[in-house]
Amino acid sequence: MADAKKAATADGGESYEGFSEAEVAAMKDRAKEIKRDKGGAKTDPVTELLEKIAEMPESDRTIAGRLHTLITEAAPELSPRLWYGMPAYAAGAKKGKGGKIVCFVQAAAKFESRYLTLGFNDAARLDEGTMWPTAFAITELTPAHEKTVTELVKKAMT
Repeated sequence: MADAKKAATADGGESYEGFSEAEVAAMKDRAKEIKRDKGGAKTDPVTELLEKIAEMPESDRTIAGRLHTLITEAAPELSPRLWYGMPAYAAGAKKGKGGKIVCFVQAAAKFESRYLTLGFNDAARLDEGTMWPTAFAITELTPAHEKTVTELVKKAMT
């Protein structure tokens, strides 16, 4: 980011060349999350996550809501919280603070993508040989897809 050039926006804020508005918004979301966590804010991370899902367009909201249920049932030890403004699930977190993000749900609208993404970070134990998938595009959740998600989340925690 040291190479990014600052430019003034119409509202008097700053933007950075090389970052889209969505990327800047995600960074601002993350900064708020860190500040909240360090300040001991008394917001409920699960409530925040569910509110973020409720804000999504209907197609994303339906899938993200179902993913939330599948993930929390498959791995109740994960702590739901927001991460860069996205629903995420952390291992080793206490009361929604800290812990490494195992998986996250990125709405299609987040970065103007054509599909919602279920992603897994390096804390997920999905290793298979020397190459394995860490993100999945989802446009519809069938019973077979739900089974796959459940299996992936369980495997991520082993």
